[in-house]
Amino acid sequence: MQASRLLSILMLLQGRGRVSAQALARELEVSVRTIYRDVDRLSASGVPIWADTGRNGGFQLREGWRTKLDGLTAPEAQAMFLAGLPGPAADLGLGEALASAQLKLRAALPPEWQDDAQRVGTRFHLDPVDWYRDAPPVDHLGVIARAVWQAERIAIRYDSWQGETPRRELEPLGLVLKAGIWYVIARSSAARPARTYRLQSILELQALGEPFKRPRSFDLAGYWRESTRRFEAELYRGEARLSVSARGLRLLTHDFSSAVAEAARRSAKPDPEREGWSQLRIPIESAEHAAGQLLRLGPDALVLGPKDLRERMVGLAARLAALYA
Repeated sequence: MQASRLLSILMLLQGRGRVSAQALARELEVSVRTIYRDVDRLSASGVPIWADTGRNGGFQLREGWRTKLDGLTAPEAQAMFLAGLPGPAADLGLGEALASAQLKLRAALPPEWQDDAQRVGTRFHLDPVDWYRDAPPVDHLGVIARAVWQAERIAIRYDSWQGETPRRELEPLGLVLKAGIWYVIARSSAARPARTYRLQSILELQALGEPFKRPRSFDLAGYWRESTRRFEAELYRGEARLSVSARGLRLLTHDFSSAVAEAARRSAKPDPEREGWSQLRIPIESAEHAAGQLLRLGPDALVLGPKDLRERMVGLAARLAALYA
């Protein structure tokens, strides 16, 4: 652990220049005292580390000095080959670049690692698209990717759930691939919060070629985590009470959303009226939407409440019975 941390400190200083002890401690999840001890060990081993005091102080390597320990390890090389998804790379217009980079990476590895790293692609395959779905077309992905990379404004006309929106200019901050669907995170101005736009819903797109100042504090992964959490919290506005068989419980926890699955597992308790069944509570968007979803459970679920959802299920069951009569 200590050797790995010392190497990490060395790589951080080499890649970022001057870094404070506090920043190193946060990055490596250790105490500031531990960072000072590690820096002393590096200095004692001959690494030329300079320490600047003061408000903007920190540690840095002597100008022009570089370590020779920045080669890839065998597991790191395998991870690089595994992470190179050909589908998304091709969507972004980087298919040829990815293939070329992997060839160069393989050639740069020691002979005993080359076959092992290349073997990753023949043993593991990552498919980001959900079952029973094809990846939707991504006509504008290449243009948006360039705008994100170069921090240049775009103009779009968008088809939201409320209908088509007029032309709007945006500052694209990042791209996200979720379950085979591409999203762009963008804001209309520095004073406005970032929002999520589905690429498939962009009707028209124009690259304006106008640079914008990207916020240094923007964290794409953090934004996406908070955005999806908030979306799920706002999506489920009601609650349903169910009695389900053992099979119904398995279906709820495997085939429904993570929020529904977690609620089902957490609230399930034996049903005193039906042997082998469980009573539980799950979040729902609306009675209308929930009725369609719960029909997937067939005879393995009974809606106990609320009243409007139960009435919808009774009506759907009656219509099905009449249809099959």
